[in-house]
Amino acid sequence: MRLFAASVVMGCAVAQGLWAQDASSAKMAESVIKEWPAGVVTTENHPGEWAYEEGVLLDGMAAQWHATANGDDFRYIKAAVDKYVAEDGTIKGYKADGHTLDDIEMGRAVLLVYRVTQQPKYYKAAKFLHEQLAAQPRTASGGYWHKQIYPNQMWLDGAYMAEPFRAAYAATFQEPGDFDDIAKQLLLMDTKMRDPKTGLLLHGWDESKQMPWADKTTGLSPEVWARAMGWYAMALVDVLDWFPKDHPKRAELVAALNRTATAAVAYQDKKTGLWWQVMDKGGKPGNYTEGSASSMFVYALAKGVRMGYLPQSYEANARRGWEGIQKAFVSTGPDGLMVLNGTVKVGGLGGTPYRSGTFDYYVGEKTIANDAKGIGAFMLAGSEMAQASTEALGQGKTVLVDAWFNSQTRKNAAGQPELFHYKWDDDANSGFAFYGRAFQRYGVKLATETTAPIAADLKKAQIFVLASPDIPAKNPNPHYMDKASGDAIEAWVKAGGVLILMQNDVTNSEFEHFNTMSERFGIHFNPVLRNTVENNTWSQATVMVPAGTGMFEHPHKAYLKEISTITVSGPAKAILTDKGDVLMAVSKMGKGTVFAVVDPWVYNEYVDRRNKLPLDYDGFDAAIDLAGWAVRQAK
Repeated sequence: MRLFAASVVMGCAVAQGLWAQDASSAKMAESVIKEWPAGVVTTENHPGEWAYEEGVLLDGMAAQWHATANGDDFRYIKAAVDKYVAEDGTIKGYKADGHTLDDIEMGRAVLLVYRVTQQPKYYKAAKFLHEQLAAQPRTASGGYWHKQIYPNQMWLDGAYMAEPFRAAYAATFQEPGDFDDIAKQLLLMDTKMRDPKTGLLLHGWDESKQMPWADKTTGLSPEVWARAMGWYAMALVDVLDWFPKDHPKRAELVAALNRTATAAVAYQDKKTGLWWQVMDKGGKPGNYTEGSASSMFVYALAKGVRMGYLPQSYEANARRGWEGIQKAFVSTGPDGLMVLNGTVKVGGLGGTPYRSGTFDYYVGEKTIANDAKGIGAFMLAGSEMAQASTEALGQGKTVLVDAWFNSQTRKNAAGQPELFHYKWDDDANSGFAFYGRAFQRYGVKLATETTAPIAADLKKAQIFVLASPDIPAKNPNPHYMDKASGDAIEAWVKAGGVLILMQNDVTNSEFEHFNTMSERFGIHFNPVLRNTVENNTWSQATVMVPAGTGMFEHPHKAYLKEISTITVSGPAKAILTDKGDVLMAVSKMGKGTVFAVVDPWVYNEYVDRRNKLPLDYDGFDAAIDLAGWAVRQAK
């Protein structure tokens, strides 16, 4: 596999995004699409078979899509999944009797495609995998066997293969009881497999202590394999994406991640910034630094910092690791193209031929070029490093999205009601998932207000987003803005809050009650319908957002379809006028700021670039710009 030389993205780059500082992982994604169409990985022994290696590759592609809004990445993921998932939800080639956690991993990509498309066949496939886990054999302590052929054994690899999928499934299909057991699996590993002296985790644990590789007292394998610990670190940061904020075990998982990160940083090679194949024996003859594990630790450290789980100081370790990966494992051929090297193809315990788990065994495993799981980990790491320059700006801040004045629900494929439409966790066209990711690149936490806003709730957030209040045609039981809510919002703004108001057009949104709140800040939304579009005549909804508005650092080509207009008075000032109509305004009141716009135009359909909108519309870049402005305003 080859990829173009890394470049620094400056200005308004369509595919990578305005803020993607290092483009090497984006170029890797482009190369994957070209060289391995639909996820048929030619470096694998059985190309096109359902396997965890392809799943990790797709995880990397998903991270790239989420960081850059390059729709090609999602289309690739969907094409790869569609090789396997039939219309009835059955999975081609799945071997159910193997009971291997490795075969759960691809479920993450299946679930992502369901969340985006809402198509039932992907739910059926994900449900099947969830049921497979219910039948997975367990150790006496309740830990999953890694595979049917490895009885009574937990391997660190299994943490990543099973638990992030399971957590995403539990959050998507309202299975809260799963989170107790997800925590149990991960914390069992933390308790049983961590060396108390070094803080490192051993690769495997045989609870029965019968395996020849197992210590007869602890049941542990003899060495610390770097990729095994990398799987565990990545599992923790990815599970926490889905784990309920109020779950009693969440703090323990964060503590386990901190222990893991502390140990990983302690054994990072000081000269190269990389990690050794056998982690605690760096420099011992035969040992070598390894690409996939180094990428995994960079990913876990950088994401852990960005999401607020780890101290900010670990960002420097991630940067050193990423620089080391570029120097050691990304080479340039005579034709100017590049190759990813340095990933050990396999590592395991027991089996035939027998794998002893000793130092000599691990260093005897050879590295190869362009291993799919190595490339997946590389893209995961690169997606985080593209966001690392901004992740400190919003640390400790929270953005709240309204789910009261817009409280529309739909039924998911399992028949369960769920909130949707301008919500952080809605990955379909209707959602704010990409807008939420724009805030998260600044280290901001996301939250949702599901009741009428009161002072105590607003006090927990620095930014509050209200979009398209409901009308009966959209929600048979709408909640209208009232005086008490308006009073609470006004007082919060005066105290320093940043309020973002995103109206809609008169056929989709409520105006009369909503204006009783917005007019307090000199902003009146006019109940009109403007910028209708006929037959994809995109120009009818084009709005050019210039630099120098005092908000947007960069110019943007925005797509604002079916919108209202604004009349400003008092403290409000127009910042964007088009054809005589005010489309954006800002108001200062007390210590706070209000931004108003006539459409929730940064929702997924027009920013995730998987749809038909021409690529020169840069809605995701505008969303990042808007989020950055709000973060800087927030007190």
